[in-house]
Amino acid sequence: MRTVLFLCTGNTCRSPMAEALARNLVDSGVVKVEGRVFFASAGVSASDGEPVSGQAIAALERRGIHHVGSARRLEPVMIDRAFAVLGMTQSHAEMARRMLAQSGDASSGTVIIETIDKGGDVEDPIGMGPGAYDDVLNRLLELIPSRLSEILRT
Repeated sequence: MRTVLFLCTGNTCRSPMAEALARNLVDSGVVKVEGRVFFASAGVSASDGEPVSGQAIAALERRGIHHVGSARRLEPVMIDRAFAVLGMTQSHAEMARRMLAQSGDASSGTVIIETIDKGGDVEDPIGMGPGAYDDVLNRLLELIPSRLSEILRT
């Protein structure tokens, strides 16, 4: 089974929305992948156990997507076990690369570590109201199908 790990800062907004959306797209057959895929999320500065933002949950529910979970801090083992790591920003992807390199793991060359949007960062909606969360979710909906198809084709 391949794991796709989504990263953001606190693992309470962007990456849980991406995780839930990706899972929904694959489970509903909108995005077709070969084999089994596990979707997860973490935050480079997360506090383990923090609840996912109510605004993020509400944005997902407006799309008919259910998500249960809490924040998890990124650990090297998460990266090592992943097939692909997709950061919401370039700095998230860089943090994952550095963390994996510092762990001295031999698999550091085999994990795909990139940004979810090759054209720029997905900005954090925290504190910006429901419209900002809907905007982020809409952007993720535009990005995730093609990114999953691209990285999971192998």
